[in-house]
Amino acid sequence: MTSTAVIPARVARRVLLSLQALDAAPPSARGTKSCTLAQPVRPRSSAAQVTALVERLGYVQIDSINVIDRAHHLILSARLDGFRPAHLAHAIERRRDLFEHWTHDACVIPTRWYPHWHHRFARYAKRDRTNAWWRERFGADADRIMRRVLARVTREGPLRARDFIRAEGERREPGGWWNWHPEKAALEHLWRCGRLAVAGRARFEKIYDLSERVHADAHGMPASESSEHLAWLARSAIDRLGFATERELAAFWSAAPLPEIRGWVNEAVVRGELERVSVEPEGEGKPTACVAPADWRERFALRGGRSKSEVEMLALAPFDPIIRDRARALRLFAFDYRFEAFTPAAKRRYGYYVMPLLEGDRLVGRIDPKFDRDAGVLEIRGPWWEPGIKPDRARRARLDTALNRLAQTIGAGSVQQL
Repeated sequence: MTSTAVIPARVARRVLLSLQALDAAPPSARGTKSCTLAQPVRPRSSAAQVTALVERLGYVQIDSINVIDRAHHLILSARLDGFRPAHLAHAIERRRDLFEHWTHDACVIPTRWYPHWHHRFARYAKRDRTNAWWRERFGADADRIMRRVLARVTREGPLRARDFIRAEGERREPGGWWNWHPEKAALEHLWRCGRLAVAGRARFEKIYDLSERVHADAHGMPASESSEHLAWLARSAIDRLGFATERELAAFWSAAPLPEIRGWVNEAVVRGELERVSVEPEGEGKPTACVAPADWRERFALRGGRSKSEVEMLALAPFDPIIRDRARALRLFAFDYRFEAFTPAAKRRYGYYVMPLLEGDRLVGRIDPKFDRDAGVLEIRGPWWEPGIKPDRARRARLDTALNRLAQTIGAGSVQQL
C-alpha cells in the first residue's frame, strides 16, 4: 500500500496562485534578466485576453458594490495590464464569448460551456416556482406575469426591469435591492431558467432579451449528458484548484450535490485519474485530506522563487478567487478574512470594503479603501499587517506601488492614507 503524499501549505497555495493567474511577474520585470520564459509576465488586456483569463479562472464573480470599483473589474485588473471595463463589456456584449449566469453567485462564464448550464436552467425552472421567497415576489398569478413579460420582450426586444414600472397603466414604484415588483421577479426567473439572457448592462442594470437572440449558437446546443456534466464539473474544478477537498470541488461550481461529486472522485481515484494527498495547514493544525490530478508532480512543477525585485504586492477584491473560500484561505494562508460590508459599522473590525494584500505567495495584511470620486482621491485606512509581518522600507514601497496601481486602475488622481 503506497503512502499518501503530504503537501506543504506553501506548495498548495503556490499552485493555487499559479492556476488562478496570480503568479505573473510585475510589469516592472518585463525585459529584465530575471524575467525568463519560465516566469510569466502579466498579459496586456484586451477583450480576447479577458475571455482567455475568465476561462483560466473558470468564472469571475459579479458584484454591485462600487465603493472602489466593481469586484469583477478588480479581479480582472489584478491579472491583466491595462484592463478597462470596456474590454469585459466587449467580450460579453459584442463578441458574446462570455455570458452572465450563476455558479455559487452571479458570474461571467465562457459561452462555450453553455451546454453545461442547461442542467442549471432546468433546476431553477423547477425550484423557483415552488420556493416561497420567489412565490411571494411573483404575486398571485405567476403564469400570467411570466407570459406578459416574455411577450413584451419578444415583441419589443431588449428591456430593463424599469421598463415594467408602468405596466398596463398601473403606477409601480421601483423596488429595493430584493424588494422586486412581480415583473422584475419574472425577468430574473426567466433569466435563471435560460429563457432570457443578459444582453448587456446600463449603469450596471441588466438588459434582458431572448436567449436565442443573445446567444443564438450556444442556445441551440443540446444539454450535456448527465455523466459528462458531472465529470466536467469535477475535472474543471480540480484543474483550477490543484489540491482540493471533495467539498471544495462541489462548491466550485455549486452545480452538483456533494455525494455525487464524492462518488465521481472515488471512481476517479480507482481508475488512476486522481490521487489522494494530504495538505498541511499554514501554522498549527492537522493535514487536510484532498485529491489532486494523478500527474500533479509533473503538471504543477513549480518555478524557482522570484528575486526580491520581482516580488510585488497586490490589493485583492473581497470576491477574488483566492479568498472566496474563507476556510481555504485560512488553511493555506493562515489569513482569517471576513467581508464586513453588511456588518453594522460599530461591529466591524476593519472596515466596509476590506481588501487583502497579497505579497508573493503570502497574504500579509489588509486595507480599507474608499474612492472619493468627486475629489478624485483614493482614500486608504490601514494597512493592518498580519502577525509577524514587519513593515520595513521595502514592504512599504511595495504597498505604495500597489496603492498607486489600484488608483490608476480606478481612475483616481491621488492616494491619501488616512
